[in-house]
Amino acid sequence: MSEKVISLRNLHLRRGERRILNGASLEVARGDVVALMGASGSGKTTVLRVLAGLEPFEEGAVTVDGVALSVGVSSTADLAQLRRKVGMVFQFHCLFEHLSAAQNVRLAPVHVHRVPAADAERRALELLKALGVEHRAQALPRELSGGEAQRVAIARALATDPPVLLMDEPTASLDPARRHELAQLLRSLVGQQGRTLVVATHDEDFARAAATKVVMMRDGVVTQTA
Repeated sequence: MSEKVISLRNLHLRRGERRILNGASLEVARGDVVALMGASGSGKTTVLRVLAGLEPFEEGAVTVDGVALSVGVSSTADLAQLRRKVGMVFQFHCLFEHLSAAQNVRLAPVHVHRVPAADAERRALELLKALGVEHRAQALPRELSGGEAQRVAIARALATDPPVLLMDEPTASLDPARRHELAQLLRSLVGQQGRTLVVATHDEDFARAAATKVVMMRDGVVTQTA
């Protein structure tokens, strides 16, 4: 039986009077590529934010690679431990505009994990090369294409070598050919490193190409897993 790396049980969350998650439950095994699908407002991006420790929840239980999150605001110690387990790639990349691609990638290792600058720089260049954008290492985000920015954002999320990678709508800025390349890249990341990926997406073709499991959400609950 595959090792369970993510567990969400009976998750509830609301913003003001609006209920976003309404008892969502999900289990993900190590090495899975899970596509979270559903209409806008179904709760899939919120699930990612909860897993990344970016959004508190009101009820339920969440465990990510051995780190249990608390109802409400989790402790600083738990969040620090979670940051070592999870990397997140946001829909609009969220790269720091005043920093080059390489500087974006090495930022967290140096300033959060206290990795020596030379080691962080070496790791950043290795990741950018592996993702095919080493020639853009000194470019600023505004100088990158959508596909290049996506790959830099993935490199940044991988810079601390997290066992869990979360991605929100990763194909939003990509043409069909780049979407296929990204699907192959994500499968290779899992195959080579044993990572677990959870991807929120509207893109059915991408989900079929990349995912080992497709999870459907509606009105804040998981309705189907295939």
